[in-house]
Amino acid sequence: MVDVAAIFKAYDVRGVVPDELDEAVARATGAAFVEVLDVLAGPGAVVIGYDMRPSSPGLAAAFAEGVTSTGADVIDIGLASTDQLYFASGRLQLPGAMFTASHNPAQYNGIKMCRAGASPVGAESGLRDIADLVAKTLIDGLSPVAVPGHVKHKDLLTAYADHLNDLVDLTGIRPLKVVVDAGNGMGGHTVPAVFATGPVEILPLYFELDGNFPNHEANPLDPKNLVDLQARVRETGADLGLAFDGDADRCFVVDEKGDAISPSAITGAVAVRELAKHPGSTILHNLITSKAVPELVAEHGGVPVRTRVGHSNIKQKMAETDAVFGGEHSAHYYFRDFWRADTGMLAALHVLAALGEQDKPASELFSIYERYVASGELNSRVDDAAATVAAIEDTYGDREGITVDHLDGLTIDAGDWWFNVRTSNTEPLLRLNVEAGDAATMERVRDEVLALITGAPVEEKK
Repeated sequence: MVDVAAIFKAYDVRGVVPDELDEAVARATGAAFVEVLDVLAGPGAVVIGYDMRPSSPGLAAAFAEGVTSTGADVIDIGLASTDQLYFASGRLQLPGAMFTASHNPAQYNGIKMCRAGASPVGAESGLRDIADLVAKTLIDGLSPVAVPGHVKHKDLLTAYADHLNDLVDLTGIRPLKVVVDAGNGMGGHTVPAVFATGPVEILPLYFELDGNFPNHEANPLDPKNLVDLQARVRETGADLGLAFDGDADRCFVVDEKGDAISPSAITGAVAVRELAKHPGSTILHNLITSKAVPELVAEHGGVPVRTRVGHSNIKQKMAETDAVFGGEHSAHYYFRDFWRADTGMLAALHVLAALGEQDKPASELFSIYERYVASGELNSRVDDAAATVAAIEDTYGDREGITVDHLDGLTIDAGDWWFNVRTSNTEPLLRLNVEAGDAATMERVRDEVLALITGAPVEEKK
């Protein structure tokens, strides 16, 4: 019997296929999704999309069977990126389910679910109830209605591309040459549609849809997966490089030298552009993004609001504050004009517009948004995360000039440096992020905190 609780995470469903996630689980989840979201009393239908993983079509079809067994209909948009599914949910005002494991290795798959208008389904907003129903259904079986729902197929790729191009018009920018690494993921499906016209020449890298990821993992957050993109940018003399993760909802950027531009710098740049269109608006940033982000927002007349990590937190806060934009350190970018959902493709369009509207190279243009030195996220396996975090707070909390907060994990701020330590929702890991005004300070603080986490002594720098 599948351990349902183990594969239903805080924000989605994710597991190894078929050992942890199989078609029986997907079928039960489809039926539970309809019941918990009360679909029959509302729109009466669910929109479904899936990525290029070999198991995705079968899982999506099983989920659809679960949905139609209740009498609800299915709108099947076929192969899609996650943000394309969010577009469909927003445009059609239907709850949705996307079959993808995003950046995870080939043996994984998962389900990202949302309410109508791309509103999130998180642990406290339906996911736990769905999990409980799934566990019950796997024992008792489905109870199909006499008249099942219907499955209808609808191609929304062109409408998705048109919507994005309406939000950011590239027709007036200077010609750009851009290398795009799709990582054999869904960027190979959406990029050609979005950039079908205009002055941007796309140099494709790994656009063939292949859920076995024969070239590298579709996880641009890991620097080793950017190596091919960086090399191709340098070889071709391209103006910029873009890398998408497996479900193409996140976008990472490298400049004309092949150097990575941090997601915080992209957040700052997009925030400035959105504030130019919507003066005085609220901009969200999670607590792991650079301090440069709230500084830039304030300098450009906006209202910066700091949030916890995670899309459910960001989307909820966007609704509460009517924020026009939000960014995370993990390269998730959220837009009010996109139903408050995250879309790496729209962020990429903003980046290209910013670059193409002036004559500076990317390295020079985006350097103004890079004010500090960051460690990136460092993960350490620990036996007792709570005790480790408590020990870290005991070490730093009483020092003069230190501020402490617990918005999300533990944040220690000394003014000229800060760090955050958070526990993982799914693994016995502590996640550490450090930022400072210079590399030497960042490295010193990083090594001190890592020593407390791992118990290893700090090595002296020579």
